[in-house]
Amino acid sequence: MAYETILYSAVDGVARITLNRPEAGHAVNLALAHELLEASINASEDPDVRAVILDASGSVFGFGGDLNYFDSQSDRIGACLKETTAYFHAAISRLYRMNSPVIVSVQGMAAGAGFSTALIGDIVLAAKSAQFKMAYTAAGLSPDGSSTYFLPRIVGMRRAQELMLTNRPLSAEEAQDWGIVTRVIEDDDLASETNKLAAKFASGPTRAYGGVKRLLASSFQQSVEAQMEDESRTIAELAQTEDGREGLDAFLNKRKPVFKGC
Repeated sequence: MAYETILYSAVDGVARITLNRPEAGHAVNLALAHELLEASINASEDPDVRAVILDASGSVFGFGGDLNYFDSQSDRIGACLKETTAYFHAAISRLYRMNSPVIVSVQGMAAGAGFSTALIGDIVLAAKSAQFKMAYTAAGLSPDGSSTYFLPRIVGMRRAQELMLTNRPLSAEEAQDWGIVTRVIEDDDLASETNKLAAKFASGPTRAYGGVKRLLASSFQQSVEAQMEDESRTIAELAQTEDGREGLDAFLNKRKPVFKGC
């Protein structure tokens, strides 16, 4: 389908979702939130997609919510925000829960909802010039986009409080030190390194990646015994898949496995 606020492609096992409102700094409005959800569903339901890249066109990753748009809806701003975040949050959940690894590739400023979106990546690659800023309270608002869930889990409560209450920006290097960013890359190399990693994931054991994602997602909510039970069940299930059998055979016969994502 044709999109107005994002770009979407799926080639060689890699789906690419590109935020594409450069004139507005990729600010999230109802249309972008809706289209992000549609693209996320397309990627998660396509059996040929085995890795996802989430990036943005132009020089910034995202300035957050579209405050001009929300101000134009002043008579129904509460309902408008609820509708927009419903789509936005459903998209984030879909990306977070899918089997395929999600690579978030950040250049320039990631503020507000842009920062929140970056947090959902399984791998977050950042250009050296990237910056991260919560920014919500500067507009008299509270965070959304899962940031109050992910940020304290990633950086700890005290650092999350500092970022959300003071809105101080983080450089890419500091974001890496705090665990928000996986790897900092020279600006000119960001796209190629992102594509290289996505291609590697697209030839990997997709269901095993999904198992890792689900186990990590549940690890903060249950006891060690319940977690180990999930680990036992998951590894047993994966050992019976086509990729599981291929991986075991390749390891035992000292050859490179050929995974099919099933």
